Amino acid sequence: MPLPPATRFTPRAATWDLFCRVIDNHGDLGVSWRLARALARRGVAVRLWVDDASALTWMAPHLGGGGEPGVQVIAWTDSPDPVPGLQPGDVVVETFGCDPPPAFVARMAAMARPPVWINLEYLSAEDYVERSHRLASPQFSGPGQGLTKWFFYPGFTAATGGLMHDDVPAGAAAEHRAWLQAQGWCAAGDWPVSLFCYDNPALPGLIQRLPAWAGGAPVRLLAAPGAAQRQVQALADAGALPAGAAVTALPWLPQPDYDRLLAGCALNLVRGEDSFVRAQVASAAPMLWQIYPQHDGVHAAKLEAFVRRLTAGAPPALAATVAQAQRAANGLAPWPEALPPAADWAALHTRWRDGLRSRTDLVSQLQQFVMGKTLE
Repeated sequence: MPLPPATRFTPRAATWDLFCRVIDNHGDLGVSWRLARALARRGVAVRLWVDDASALTWMAPHLGGGGEPGVQVIAWTDSPDPVPGLQPGDVVVETFGCDPPPAFVARMAAMARPPVWINLEYLSAEDYVERSHRLASPQFSGPGQGLTKWFFYPGFTAATGGLMHDDVPAGAAAEHRAWLQAQGWCAAGDWPVSLFCYDNPALPGLIQRLPAWAGGAPVRLLAAPGAAQRQVQALADAGALPAGAAVTALPWLPQPDYDRLLAGCALNLVRGEDSFVRAQVASAAPMLWQIYPQHDGVHAAKLEAFVRRLTAGAPPALAATVAQAQRAANGLAPWPEALPPAADWAALHTRWRDGLRSRTDLVSQLQQFVMGKTLE
């Protein structure tokens, strides 16, 4: 029986408010911008509230950082009501528990039909994610009193919200490597290795092992701006790069170009959240993850949870070497004498990538969740 017009929900006509605070790196905005674009491609009108949109000048340079069709970027100031009178949309998503402005939340609570309110959480491979995914958080006080906030967790299993992978670059690795060559970033026959990291004392140890891992082929270090370029350039200036290794200093890349970079490289060192996900879903190449270090050491447990899932079912010797390399990239173990064999390591990641892509993507799951809450 058709729903009466007052309760009918049409995703293509919906407006979503996405809130993002940029803490000290690019992952927060990277995830939020990717989500905003994915929703807009599906016909959703998106208002992206962000307190520092400066990185959009390179994430979306063709738009001057101002948004794109279907996405309106709103400056989120410190005011309790940055845009007075603006009515909330059908869905409100706060990324990583960033708490929308109090006046905006109060308007949510005053609506006859409040929006679906979602806290999109950080990604983790730990078991608690499955228990916490889709849990309700009733608001008993404050401007949102009477509302319910829902926790939505990305993840690696069918019991989580999955990952964003509906926009991965098409084509084989060889095509993307040819694209890298066309940009002038590496030459035919090079083994390109992308480096995007925080300041990392373990980086020199990785670089020293790359020529042997590449079987003697020239290694081209494609270093992202920031810590990776500073560290690699310091090694080059000191004459400390191994024979056969050379450096290309990359510019900041729009997200689609960064995905192509990952897909064309032989190995990717990534960090944080957004690049970590993209190295898994956009590329079949092996990946090392420098997790964001936390002063209480809990990042070590998060890394171990991921490594256990990644290496499940792998031959024991390969699993052990991959695990040690992941720990070494984070300063939690010495580097193995040799990196995991390139072909075996790539096969492990290809299987992992294909498994992640086989699950319903995060944006589809978010829309399905919202549809269910709207029709309740």
